[in-house]
Amino acid sequence: MRIRSLGVIDDAVVELSPGFTAVTGETGAGKTMVVTSLGLLLGGRADPALVRIGAKAAVVEGRITVPADAPAAVRAQEAGAELDDGALLVSRTISAEGRSRAHVGGRSVPVGLLAELADDLVAVHGQTDQQGLLRPARQRQALDRYAGDAVAVPHAKYAAAYRRLRAVAVELDELTTRARERAQEADLLRFGLDEIAAVEPRAGEDVELAAEAERLGHAEALASAASVAHAALAGNPEDPESVDATTLVAGAHRALDAVRSHDPALAVLAERIGEIGILLGDVAGELAGYADNLDADPLRLSAVEERRAALTQLTRKYGEDVGAVLAWAQDGVARLTELEGDDDRIGELTAERDALRDELGALAQALTDARTGAAKKFADAVTEELASLAMPHARVTIDVRQTDDPEGIEVGGRPVAYGASGADEVELLLAPHPGAQPRPIAKGASGGELSRVMLAVEVVFAGSDPVPTYLFDEVDAGVGGKAAVEVGRRLAKLAKSAQVVVVTHLPQVAAFADRQLLVEKTNDGSVTRSGVTVLEGEDRVRELSRMLAGQEDSQTARAHAEELLAAARSGA
Repeated sequence: MRIRSLGVIDDAVVELSPGFTAVTGETGAGKTMVVTSLGLLLGGRADPALVRIGAKAAVVEGRITVPADAPAAVRAQEAGAELDDGALLVSRTISAEGRSRAHVGGRSVPVGLLAELADDLVAVHGQTDQQGLLRPARQRQALDRYAGDAVAVPHAKYAAAYRRLRAVAVELDELTTRARERAQEADLLRFGLDEIAAVEPRAGEDVELAAEAERLGHAEALASAASVAHAALAGNPEDPESVDATTLVAGAHRALDAVRSHDPALAVLAERIGEIGILLGDVAGELAGYADNLDADPLRLSAVEERRAALTQLTRKYGEDVGAVLAWAQDGVARLTELEGDDDRIGELTAERDALRDELGALAQALTDARTGAAKKFADAVTEELASLAMPHARVTIDVRQTDDPEGIEVGGRPVAYGASGADEVELLLAPHPGAQPRPIAKGASGGELSRVMLAVEVVFAGSDPVPTYLFDEVDAGVGGKAAVEVGRRLAKLAKSAQVVVVTHLPQVAAFADRQLLVEKTNDGSVTRSGVTVLEGEDRVRELSRMLAGQEDSQTARAHAEELLAAARSGA
C-alpha cells in the first residue's frame, strides 16, 4: 500500500506480510494513518481534513492479491476492472476541496464499489467496534452476524412480516383517525352530485343555449333584415313595379345568351351570370324560410334564460363549463365510491393486522429460538478464547430476553415488546471468576479484562468472517504482562489461516508478528517514504526495547526483547 499526502504521511509504502503484520511506532507517529488509508481503500468516508497541509490531494494505492474466481474479483471485473498478474489494483484520491475518486483495476468506479469489495476482502476490528459492542443493540447484531443463516433466514421472514404490519397499521390509523374528514368529504360530494343530477346537463348544452338566447333576443331585427334582403333579391309582392336583383340578373343573362354564339368569351360570361342567378335564387329561398321559421316567442326566450341560469350555478361551483362539470361529477362518483368503501377497508385491514400480529409472534418465536441456540455456541466460543487470553476461569454467557408489553405481540405465551429486529434483547454477561455473578461486560470487567473480552469476541467473529484479511486497531489497549503475551500468541495462531494486521503499542504482541513495520516521523514532523520500514534483526530488537522501556539501548530491555522474540518464535 502506498500513501501520499495523508495526514502526517508525506510519501510512504507499507508492505504487509501474508501472515501476521504488526504496525508500531511512537504515539502520534502516524500508525492511525495506516489504518485510515486502508479504510479509504475499503470505501470509507473521505474527509478533506485528512489531506496533508500544502498538498492538493491525498492518494492511497493498494495492491491486493486475490484469486480470479473470488467474489471480489468477479464483482470488480463486472465493473470493468482488470487483474494485474492475479492482483487487484485499487486507488482512492481525496482532493483538498473534498472531491473523492476511486479506481479499481485501471477503471474509474463509484466509491460505493470499494465498500462492496471490502465485504469480501477485509474485516476491520477496532476500538470503535469495542465501544459499540458495549451497547445491547450492537450485541444483538453481533450475535446475528455470528449465527449466519441460522438467524438470517428467520430474520428475513420476520422483517418482511414486520414491514407489512407497519404498512397496514399506518393505513388503518389514517383511515380511522380521518373518519370525520372523510365523512365531511362524502357529504359534500353527495350534495354536489345531487345538485348536478337535478339539472341533468348535457355536454355542449351551454354553448347551444347561448346561441339560441342570442337569436331569440334579437328576433324582430333578424326578421326585418331577412325580409328586406329577400325583397332586394326576389322582389316585393306588394310592389309589382319594384326592381329586384334576381330580375336584373335574369335580364343580363338573356341579353348575353342571345349573342353568345358570336364570341366564346361572351359565352363564358353568360354562364357565370347564369350561375349568379341560380345562387341568388337559392339565397332568396333560404331567406324566405329563415323568416318563416324564426320564433319570436318570449316564453321560449324565458325558458332558455332559466336553463342557462341553472347551468351557470353549476359552472360556478364545479367547472368552467358544462363539460368540466360533467368531468367533476364523474370523478366525484369514483371518489364517493372509494370513501363509502373505507368502512369495508377498515374491516379488512383490521383482520389483516390481527393475522399479521399472530404471524409475527410465531416468527419472533422462531427468531428467538435461533438466537438462543446461537448464543450458547457464541458464548462458549468466546469463553474458550478467554482461556487462551489468560482468563482461564472467566465465563461468558449471553442473555436473550424479552420485555413484557401489553400492546406487544405474543411470544412464549405472553405479550412482549417488539421491533424491526424481533422481540429479543441480547446482552453479553461476564463472570470473571468462579462464584461471581454474571454481569454486563461493561460493568463486570476491569479495563484489561474488557479489552481481552472484546478481543475474544473479535477473534470469534474473525473465525466466522469468510474474508482473507483481518485488521485489528489497538484492540489490545488496556492489556499488559502475561495477558499481552497470550493476545500476541492468539493473533499469531489466527494468522496461520488468514492475513492479520495489528496496530499495537504492546511489545508482547508485536514480538509474535511475522513482520513488524515501524512508522516514524522525520525531524519536520512528517512521515516520508523511508518513514515506514520493515524491522529485522537488530532494528527489531531496538524497537521492542523502546516499546518495553522507552529506551532503545537499555541492556535489560534488550534482553527482554530478545527473550520475547525467542519465545514467540518457539511458540512458547
